[in-house]
Amino acid sequence: MDQGILPDRTIDLAIGGMTCASCVARVEKVLRRVPGVGQVSVNLATEQAHVRAGPGATDAALIEAVQKGGYSAALAAAAKPKSDRREGLTLAAGFVLGAPVLAGMLLPVPPVVQLILATIIQAWLGARFYKGGFAALRAGGGSMDVLVALGTTAAWGLSVWDFYAGGPLYFESAVAIILLVRLGKFLEFRAKREAASAIAALHQLRPEHAHLATGGDVPVATLQPGVTIELRPGERVPVDGEILEGAGSVDESPVTGEALPVPRGVGAKLLAGTLNLDGVFSLRVTSAPGESFLDRMARLIEAAQAEKPQVQRLADRVAEVFVPAVLVVALITFAGWLLHGAALPVAIINAVSVLVIACPCALGLATPAAILAGTGVGAKNGILFRNADALQAAAHIDTFVFDKTGTLTTGTPQISHVTVLGAMPAAQAREIAAALAARDTHPLSAALRLPGVAPAEQTQALPGKGIRGIVGGRTYLLGSAALVPGVNTPEDGASWSYLSEEGGAPLAGFAFTDTLRPDAQEAVTRLQAKGLRVLLLTGDRREAAAALGLGIDIIAGATPDKKLDTIRDLRAAGSRVAMLGDGINDAAALAAANVGLAMGSGADTAIEAADISLLRPSPLLAVAALDLAGKTWAVLAQGLFWAMIYNLIGIPAAAFGFLNPMLAGAAMAASSLCVLGNALRLRHWRYA
Repeated sequence: MDQGILPDRTIDLAIGGMTCASCVARVEKVLRRVPGVGQVSVNLATEQAHVRAGPGATDAALIEAVQKGGYSAALAAAAKPKSDRREGLTLAAGFVLGAPVLAGMLLPVPPVVQLILATIIQAWLGARFYKGGFAALRAGGGSMDVLVALGTTAAWGLSVWDFYAGGPLYFESAVAIILLVRLGKFLEFRAKREAASAIAALHQLRPEHAHLATGGDVPVATLQPGVTIELRPGERVPVDGEILEGAGSVDESPVTGEALPVPRGVGAKLLAGTLNLDGVFSLRVTSAPGESFLDRMARLIEAAQAEKPQVQRLADRVAEVFVPAVLVVALITFAGWLLHGAALPVAIINAVSVLVIACPCALGLATPAAILAGTGVGAKNGILFRNADALQAAAHIDTFVFDKTGTLTTGTPQISHVTVLGAMPAAQAREIAAALAARDTHPLSAALRLPGVAPAEQTQALPGKGIRGIVGGRTYLLGSAALVPGVNTPEDGASWSYLSEEGGAPLAGFAFTDTLRPDAQEAVTRLQAKGLRVLLLTGDRREAAAALGLGIDIIAGATPDKKLDTIRDLRAAGSRVAMLGDGINDAAALAAANVGLAMGSGADTAIEAADISLLRPSPLLAVAALDLAGKTWAVLAQGLFWAMIYNLIGIPAAAFGFLNPMLAGAAMAASSLCVLGNALRLRHWRYA
């Protein structure tokens, strides 16, 4: 297989030269024409294309297709970050040259001075629009560059004609449009960079080198699992690892959003990017290069920011035909004014105003800007959205379902007492139960384990019921009352597991108590205050669930299949359901919900499977995720609304002569900045 041709791979391209939503549509169209390309998503805010490609779609073919479409392209990993320094200096020089021309509206400026300065600006600062517009037209499409190039050329050309004919000059319109649009794009670039800072901030958390335990420093990218490194006070953790020696406090807030330092000792896991405050640790590397928790977080955020919600796909379809439609409206405006007896300059200026006011920049920025800001601030607070559709769904939830163990409770139950139900001594029953639980992943099994007790042989998990295994040559069952018939579970609020020999009578019962998470009641109260229906869906007994005292509806005794059926039934009844679970035992039910939220305790699995991953084991963080999704969606909707309204009002106003080209250019730039500024408000979001 040729280099660069791999089946079902994802390629991220850095795209240069995009200015509006029409450019996004154009780039997506040319990429989809490349043989082997499946899904394509182009983001105007990040200026990247996210391409899902199969065999035949080489990197070179994708880049060539974009370039033929009139834009620059490079692999995102190899692209250099853009600097705004040169553009800033160019703009400053442009405003100095343009000042006398603009002053001509109020002061007597010699026409020849206006001609010379306006021509310089048209040829120098306007060259970008000519280049981009020509490339778009050559590729069979339109863009903002086409509209600006046509509009400014018309204003400049009319003024040159009138300069020699002795008529009124309109150089200030062409100059103002070029300068204001370039200024708007400059400010827009800086705002987009700020909105997209979440991923860059994650990458900056990791140091470039690590201290080997054997001595010397090595690049972090060369560390392999099993290598032992040394971590000193005040240093950031370079890779995921397990503490072999040492103890101290770690600041995990940059990664999980946890505000307070957490104690970490031998056997504990440390995450790349967290800060060692005061300990000296010997750390065994557990993640391969590029596969740390921090790396997976960054990939998840990038994926969420690259994808589009359904509403943006609709906006993109509108934008695809927008520029051709505007050109038609401008021609109608020009012809209409002439037919009504207006002078040629008036008809041209009004047509120019239509071309300039209609640039669909705000339309292309409204959705990606909101998603960039929302997913970025979410990551800083320990909330990871898997994709844009998850964010959209989370904003419209009306039913919230909790799992119990490990979600509303700490998930670390303790044995409160043992009841002997047969002739076997309690100590012997305890050891057999410990052997059966030694390799099981259920939270109750962790409380049953004993040091020094060998695992049972041929253990088999019985989903929703318990475990079967062989101990001392005999087959035993350990699990719920559904697995061990003939027992009467006390109505004491405890969780019970029972031990029996297969086919025999019960031997012992084990009572467990779990601790409610400190913020569980507040989470439930806040969800109810939002008007949501709140349910508890648990495999435990009703008495154990009711003992939590949360005051919500309970569906008890739910096996994984029953949990799945319950979520499906709720959705079939018209409910929009979010479910919070541990991301492992509840995987099927989480996948069936409109939005599945996974608690941070199962972080590795959660990041790969859940719609929303919570990096701290806090039910209140789930409520915060819904709040952030709602605010992000509101900002997104506001941006799209104002972008649409702006064009619906602006185009007719320009066509009927209520806007001159200079005001149209200012309004067009202001619309994009307003959309971006509104989205950036999300960066100050805090869940109170």
